[in-house]
Amino acid sequence: MNEAGIERRAAPRYRVLKSGMLAFSGGGGIDCMVRNISSRGARLDVAAPIGLPASFTLVIETDRFMRRCRAVWNSEKRIGVAFD
Repeated sequence: MNEAGIERRAAPRYRVLKSGMLAFSGGGGIDCMVRNISSRGARLDVAAPIGLPASFTLVIETDRFMRRCRAVWNSEKRIGVAFD
């Protein structure tokens, strides 16, 4: 939301609390917690966003969800991703 409290996202985000994984091409990945999600992106909690590759796959096994994405912002242990 902006300073006036108006949502400017094109797609509404829904609050969730789901365990996920950021999978990297070539193998490997890191665990994450999905805090909100929309058709266009998500906010994730991670141990350390430093060193993430330019793009990766968000996997939420309980929902059989897999989407290619890229980080568009990060702050301490949180990242915002946009789905490709």
